[in-house]
Amino acid sequence: MIYQSSLWLSDLDAVLKNLPALAALRGKSVMITGAAGLVCSAVTDLLICYNETENAGIRILAAGRWLEEMTGRFGPFAEKDYFTFVPYDASRTDNALTLPCDYIIHGASNAFPGLIVKEPVETMLSNVMGVKYLLDYAKAAGAKRLLYISSSEVYGQKADDQPFREGEYGFIDLLNPRNSYSVGKRAAETLCASYAAEYGVESVIVRPGHIYGPTAAPQDNRVASAWSYSAARGEDIVMKSAGEQKRSYCHCLDCASAILTVLLQGENTRAYNISNPDSIVTIREMAALLAKAGGVKLLQTEATEAEKKGFNPMSNSSLDSAGLEALGWKGLFDAERGFDHTVRTLREILNPGKST
Repeated sequence: MIYQSSLWLSDLDAVLKNLPALAALRGKSVMITGAAGLVCSAVTDLLICYNETENAGIRILAAGRWLEEMTGRFGPFAEKDYFTFVPYDASRTDNALTLPCDYIIHGASNAFPGLIVKEPVETMLSNVMGVKYLLDYAKAAGAKRLLYISSSEVYGQKADDQPFREGEYGFIDLLNPRNSYSVGKRAAETLCASYAAEYGVESVIVRPGHIYGPTAAPQDNRVASAWSYSAARGEDIVMKSAGEQKRSYCHCLDCASAILTVLLQGENTRAYNISNPDSIVTIREMAALLAKAGGVKLLQTEATEAEKKGFNPMSNSSLDSAGLEALGWKGLFDAERGFDHTVRTLREILNPGKST
């Protein structure tokens, strides 16, 4: 369990000290879909820690498919009076959400490359129908605001190597099934803006870069997650490309603090990139940092054709974070610190009681 890591607990404290806007959530209810996932479990942990240290009385509505997953991830905190499990599946249209709610953070989405290739129809439809159901719920429940977690993949291909700004959109091949994810995210963003215009439902959008951290599940096959676990176990990292693609990597706690900042201070129907400007590196540079943190070798081999189909087609998905920083947000984890803390935290989880 992640709470066995003293480093994780200290990182949570450090982020909360840098997040004064959270006081606005005192006594409010927040529904978080995908609450046990890589990104939203970090958001949930921040709210739990804030409740525990500040007696903030934030009611956490942790929405997901399985109660066992929630209790396994959040342990004793899932039994707290302020924590409620809410059954929710983004791929279904018969969810029964009835609890009153002030804010909604929608992070439930398939983001695994292999599953996107295997189930492009379900991937696209769950992105659109999942947010539509929640927008209808927000409208009926009188929620103050919904935050939609989109993706940097909405930007498509870029001709130069400069970071994307929020208003820039490149080419996406509409007939490539791998793009069911990016096109579904684009459509969901437009639906958020449309509900605001037609029904007055407030929403804000965040577009995270490539998020990593110790909240990733062991079975997460995205390279940053898989390689983090390899490094933590002392296994060599094996790259299956030259790794020249540029990415905005962002530690899960930086991403979580950005989400909460935008939820409370962002402009209605505006999209905000989530990117730490000190953590824009190539895939090879990311792999080298993880290898260094784990004291392992960095190796390279060829990918299979099946593996290549799951690759993100964007050669440059770096993001400009000026809009987010204008809200007062600042990341705490540059690339070296973030990957080092990820490996050390995972080692504390995998080997409790041993020094990292």
